Amino acid sequence: MTIDMRKCLVLAAGLIVAATPATAAATGGGPQVIASGLDNPRGLDFGLGGELYVAEAGRGGTDCSLESPEGGEPGCFGKTGAITKIDKRGNKKRVVANLPSVASQTGGEASGPSDISFTLGGLLGYFTVGLGANPALRDQHPQTAGMGKLYRLLPTGHVLGTAGDPAAYEAANNPDSGQPTAEVDSNPNSVDATGLHVTVADAGGNSLIRYGLRGPETLGVIPFKMSPAPEIPDFPVPPGTPIPTQSVPTSIVRGPDGAYYVGQLTGFPFPTGGASVWRIVPGQAPTEYATGFTTINDLAFGKDGTLYVLQMTSATLIGPPTPGKLIRVPKRGARTEIAPGTLTSPTGLAVHDKFAYVSNKGDQAGAGEIVKLPLR
Repeated sequence: MTIDMRKCLVLAAGLIVAATPATAAATGGGPQVIASGLDNPRGLDFGLGGELYVAEAGRGGTDCSLESPEGGEPGCFGKTGAITKIDKRGNKKRVVANLPSVASQTGGEASGPSDISFTLGGLLGYFTVGLGANPALRDQHPQTAGMGKLYRLLPTGHVLGTAGDPAAYEAANNPDSGQPTAEVDSNPNSVDATGLHVTVADAGGNSLIRYGLRGPETLGVIPFKMSPAPEIPDFPVPPGTPIPTQSVPTSIVRGPDGAYYVGQLTGFPFPTGGASVWRIVPGQAPTEYATGFTTINDLAFGKDGTLYVLQMTSATLIGPPTPGKLIRVPKRGARTEIAPGTLTSPTGLAVHDKFAYVSNKGDQAGAGEIVKLPLR
């Protein structure tokens, strides 16, 4: 479950460098790679029969005529996004193919299928396709018409059509208007299909959109904060000057108490320790539930109610590369990191039985993998 990586690259003034890949152990009781060769894998969930489904954002394509909304190199479009099923033996099958994808010329940092969530015991699923731009740009390029939307599907891979258009909702409502530096921008990232509603975290719009019988509505807006300006060449304000930092909600899950829990990446300057987990009760303002994280990409709860937080990095995206982290956040007591040093640019998390399943190397084409981590 992640924001458009190209946007992070540009916002960080070109100083972000991919972390050195870590290798997960394949034997014993430690981390195990259960699937590899994936294209920018993102969010994942278990469907009918306990099979794992992962959203692959794809590798873009050969149509490199799309201008970058952030002023970087053009994005390359292709129908290389997919929903992939991984069975209990580790066999993988793309049950949905030919989904829209925009990536760099090397196929990395893709925008495309972002997350998947099942309901009704795995009989019905929903998946998001990201955008990472002003919805008006989507309208100018017919090939990207399928981006920025929410879809339904059956476990067989049969797509039942669109269930919503978060990008259009952002264009019409702009829920975070009034916040400093807010603009019309949409990147539907995470989806939660539990309960009677389907809820999407729009990382570009800084909002949570809930779909139900009355149509779409704003569940909440994660507030912006102020962060000290970084010390980087040619930055227009002195280091340490407070500057607005967008919230960038990248993940949403329903907690055991029925409330929604939201993880945030944070926007530029991506402050170390500046990300939080927010708790939202419908009809009430968001409240901070847990603080002190960095670049949160996904959340999950265990059966015992323990919260697990997935960080894309250990420190700010500006500067030397750092590994990702999976952090156990108990109801009481100290936080602990699961399998330190194992993860590289992790982008999606699911917890099942006594294991965590992580989309690793989630910003790379062909090198993405799913890592299984014991939680004992």
